[in-house]
Amino acid sequence: MATYELPELPYDYDALEPVIDQRIMELHHDKHHQGYVDGANAALDKLEEMRGSGDFGDVRSVKRSLAFNLSGHVNHTVFWQNMHPDGGGEPGGDLASALDEHFGGFEGFKQDFSEAAKGVEGSGWGMLVYDHIADKPLVAAAENHQNQHPQGATPLLVCDVWEHAYYLQYENNRGEYVNNFWDVVNWDDVEQRYQQAQQADAIPKHTGAQ
Repeated sequence: MATYELPELPYDYDALEPVIDQRIMELHHDKHHQGYVDGANAALDKLEEMRGSGDFGDVRSVKRSLAFNLSGHVNHTVFWQNMHPDGGGEPGGDLASALDEHFGGFEGFKQDFSEAAKGVEGSGWGMLVYDHIADKPLVAAAENHQNQHPQGATPLLVCDVWEHAYYLQYENNRGEYVNNFWDVVNWDDVEQRYQQAQQADAIPKHTGAQ
């Protein structure tokens, strides 16, 4: 049985229109996301073969493939849940308070995130993550699916800026796509991820004797 499986979309393919049209969602989910799932499973199978044979001659490329494809799987899984047909507006609760504290308010955060997403060189993601070392939210950008993403951070909100995420509809106008993305953000999902990340002891602090 495959270790990783493609999750179902939590809404219909056309549910995010007009922000993201049906055909993009069909191709993005069924073809691109499935490809990352298949790639991650294939890398795991290859590594198992290497351990069995003792031949690790190609281990660098296989490890690189696993990092790329598994990160693609993780990012897309969060991305689908980060959006909702009734999304948009602004967050509330503890997340809103955190954005006020660390970004000077929602608009400051929104601009930071949008510019990070628009400014990705080539393909990648704009990301709001939870930094478990500083115990606070942080805006980051990833090239491809994993490069330049801070280690040990939990994704809270992600925006896919690979061309396959928007080109059929927006052509080369990534900026318009990112601006419209805010109209479908599922803040309930982002808030839940924030609460869970706060409670997780993902990187325990050193508690040994001094």
